[in-house]
Amino acid sequence: MIKDSNTEHPYQIYNESCYQLPGIKNESIDAIITDPPYGIGFQAHEWDKALPDRQIWEDCHRVLKPGGYALVFSSIRLMHHLMLHLEDSGFRIKDVLMWVFLNGMPKSRDVGLDIDKELEVESTKIGTYNYVQGYKKGGADSYRTADHYTEAKKHRYKPASEEGKEYQGWGMGIKPCYEPIIMVQKPISNGVSVAQNMLKHGTGALNLEDTRLPYESGEEGKVGHNPHPKGRVTGNVLRTDPFEDGYDKFFLVPKVRQHADDFNHHPTKKPIKLMKHLVRLVTNENSLVLDPFTGSGSTGVACVRDRRIFIGFEQDAGYATIAEKRLSSTVQSLKEEQ
Repeated sequence: MIKDSNTEHPYQIYNESCYQLPGIKNESIDAIITDPPYGIGFQAHEWDKALPDRQIWEDCHRVLKPGGYALVFSSIRLMHHLMLHLEDSGFRIKDVLMWVFLNGMPKSRDVGLDIDKELEVESTKIGTYNYVQGYKKGGADSYRTADHYTEAKKHRYKPASEEGKEYQGWGMGIKPCYEPIIMVQKPISNGVSVAQNMLKHGTGALNLEDTRLPYESGEEGKVGHNPHPKGRVTGNVLRTDPFEDGYDKFFLVPKVRQHADDFNHHPTKKPIKLMKHLVRLVTNENSLVLDPFTGSGSTGVACVRDRRIFIGFEQDAGYATIAEKRLSSTVQSLKEEQ
């Protein structure tokens, strides 16, 4: 089985395990962009309990063209393990991009309440609140749990013991405000220059021309001794929100909000605008992009919208169906625009 595509149907999604990347030819992929399991047990999802087996990165190295780039999302806590897996599989670490946002989910608890529990003192109930787990499906009080949607209200407490009061509000971690995206490259063959590799494979360099950041209209003069008319070279910081710090010359992209797609309940979907930026950074038009952990298909949607060809693997039948629906809808929309 050979995975390929065409302009009429510029994508393929395979509802099967990505391990060994069955049917993908050696050195046939221009770039890999993927959001694999982070291994942190996000919202108690079974698929996120461990990092992927390093075999998949060896598989990716096999199918990627020499000089081709891979962009791999990760968690801050286990990024170093994933980087080692990538490096041990033959990739060269090139950079770590930071997708920065202000609305991260704090993962902590009030240590003062833990002290009450340790001392067997009943904490003081001070009210209730709606507990949000996953993505909303219905009204304001309807939340998605692991298996179904249900209303969830919890009591709010404060420490009652003197010892607990002393440490009220202390916690176990600060609010996360960025996700790392590991940039790696398959080395170019010995004795081959970047120019020679580009001529042969079309890989080996970053597409800085199509990812430049436009100057702010009316507010910012062109910078540098030889400013480029399209704007600044993109950086390794990708911001979700302007921080009003006087140096906000970075790519801005909104984080995905709940109800972005009524049928798409994937808990970790990425913004299409972010994925389009990443796709443009490491590919050209008609490049072949692989995502071994397709999820709900955001990488594929970005590829199709920007005239790249996409191959995705997704083992979960439900998410594979969502990805297929999103991609077929994208293809149809593009046809209607022509």
